[in-house]
Amino acid sequence: MSDRTPEACDLLIEAGFVVPVVPHGVVLEDHAVAVTAGRIVAILPLAEAHTRFAPRETVARPDAALIPGMVNAHTHNPMTLLRGVADDLPLKVWLQQHIWPIEGAVIGPDFVADGITLAIAEMLRGGTTCVNENYFFPDVQAATYKRHGFRARVGLPVIDFPTAWAASDDEYFEKAGEVHDQWRDDALIATAFAPHAPYTVNDANFERVRMLSDQLDVPVHLHLHETAQEVEQSLEKHGQRPIARLDRLGLVNDRLIAIHMTQLTEAEIHLCAERGVSVVHCPESNLKLASGFCPACALERAGVTLAVGTDGCASNNDLDMFSETRTAALLAKAVAQDAAALDAFSALRAATLGGAKAIGFDDRIGSIEPGKEADLVCVDLSALETQPLHHVVSQLIYATGRQQVSDVWIAGKAKLRQRVLVEMDIDGVIANARQWRERIAGIRLS
Repeated sequence: MSDRTPEACDLLIEAGFVVPVVPHGVVLEDHAVAVTAGRIVAILPLAEAHTRFAPRETVARPDAALIPGMVNAHTHNPMTLLRGVADDLPLKVWLQQHIWPIEGAVIGPDFVADGITLAIAEMLRGGTTCVNENYFFPDVQAATYKRHGFRARVGLPVIDFPTAWAASDDEYFEKAGEVHDQWRDDALIATAFAPHAPYTVNDANFERVRMLSDQLDVPVHLHLHETAQEVEQSLEKHGQRPIARLDRLGLVNDRLIAIHMTQLTEAEIHLCAERGVSVVHCPESNLKLASGFCPACALERAGVTLAVGTDGCASNNDLDMFSETRTAALLAKAVAQDAAALDAFSALRAATLGGAKAIGFDDRIGSIEPGKEADLVCVDLSALETQPLHHVVSQLIYATGRQQVSDVWIAGKAKLRQRVLVEMDIDGVIANARQWRERIAGIRLS
């Protein structure tokens, strides 16, 4: 019998299964995770946890898997308010004839704040605890994520034409600097440069982005090689494929977060691996817009950091990282013509630690390890749809729906308890979304 006084901790989460992601391929049965001051202090068997810790709060989920919070590595969350407005259209038509005109009529601080609030509620209920955001009004974005205690890397937009956010090249960069300075030391919010795409940003602005990214040590979040048309236009205009042009400009490095990447040669895959580029796979958006197929398996096997993102609700229709990760795993097998491609453990890693690494947060989140922040998700596997439970991670990737997420914590703070959002008025969020529907329905497209 031990006479050691139990250690105090803020929270003890007891789970039937803990999937730490690090080490890879491990499932710990009947384990607990102890949390103090928002950080993980121990992962240990239940019996040991009961003798070692005296928790202020205990959450017992014997039928659940405890996983790291999912990282949605590419979104346009204000566009959650545009869910379903222009479906079943090719990318350029969708963007130029529908999305941009509607955005032009509604974009502003309220649209951004309300869209993100709706997105946060949806993401929490689906087990997502961190996002890599890409939209205008990053000052409003950051403040909204912070207000709800949600972790985010917020993109600082750069694009070659005036918008509601900025009227000139200089103004984009001036405002970017202001937002970065405001949030540079925040515990939850960070920034990245977000030049829109190679076809909307000129060489001079890309060079400014590269210089400032180096100076400030912040990532560059960029749509790249999204469609075959993008590559063809670049060859016509610049005499180079987009990634070769970016390489010439000094942007192909370990700060680059490349989104979509559906058009890649073998040499380009190896270039990404050599330079430490991270790739965010958005399979459902790419499928829906018929943009092409990211060679996720080839990238992963080459050693490229692979992450998963939903893209925005205007091109995907949901922010469901369980669905997205399942699609990523299945599509990887089809593209590689290999049933072993992007196996369940690797898919889960891409959706958690891969995303955290891509956006530069892997020192704090993405896996369940002592010292990391407690961004954690309980997934109830007792449902009929995930029985019998032969393989926990296979069930998580291939059978689990987001409605099975029961509890969510960010930095140790409860955000979802037994499917109920904490400190969010869900009825108010829905009512607000409905008034935006009425406003958007009244917009005439020329």
